[in-house]
Amino acid sequence: MSEYRTKIDEQGSSGVRFELYQFTRKSHALGPSIHLPMAAASQAAPMAQVVLPHAATARQVRIILEGGGALLEPGALQYAYGKLQVDVQKNAGAGNFLQRAITSAGTGESAFATRYSGQGEVWTEATTKHFILAAMDGPQDSLILDDGAFYACDANIALSTHVHRSVQGILSGNGLMQPKLTGSGAFVVEAPVPVDEIEVIELDGQNELIVDGDLMLMYSASLQVELRPLVRGLRNAMRTGEGLVYSFRGRGTVWLTPTMRLG
Repeated sequence: MSEYRTKIDEQGSSGVRFELYQFTRKSHALGPSIHLPMAAASQAAPMAQVVLPHAATARQVRIILEGGGALLEPGALQYAYGKLQVDVQKNAGAGNFLQRAITSAGTGESAFATRYSGQGEVWTEATTKHFILAAMDGPQDSLILDDGAFYACDANIALSTHVHRSVQGILSGNGLMQPKLTGSGAFVVEAPVPVDEIEVIELDGQNELIVDGDLMLMYSASLQVELRPLVRGLRNAMRTGEGLVYSFRGRGTVWLTPTMRLG
């Protein structure tokens, strides 16, 4: 393996392991303009723009298959080698693909995932995005992800589509449908911010959590979730300046990305 990459995290299941690598390379960007020495006193000083080097950090996910299988977001493959079987898997509950595309227009999720199994390894495309590597412990564990957050998982995890039945869900920025993971095994979530900037909130069944939908990365499927205006009444809703929000109740965990709008 090339030495320019450094492994920064890993998470394994039976027969499959996910590894996260990071590397930094020099890129160049235009800097400030400077005056060059004048050729003659009668001539205007020519200008030049300095090209400054700067570090660009990128990440890649490596999937090591040792008899197991993994599901990967369509289009994420960079290269793979080994004795592998590759199939297309339709997500449970996705329904008709065209119908889903219309219902969830503008969202980043597909009704399908690419399934790799056998012996070998799969490398994903290099990206400046961030990733969370984690695992679910039991067959009853279930998480609902932000639309666009699913990246990869152990093929033993059931990847399905959660449908918001409320009218507000159709109007929300996160779309009517969201990816849902159920079962036991390792998984990878794509995040808009580094892992250390993700806030984890535990709900004990006593309190309500209200969240702008854009900040929600994932949450326990055991929670009761409502997509609604922040306050009741059209006039009051306009006065708050807020659109639709998520309201969480019950027992479970919510992962938020408070810094995502800082760029």
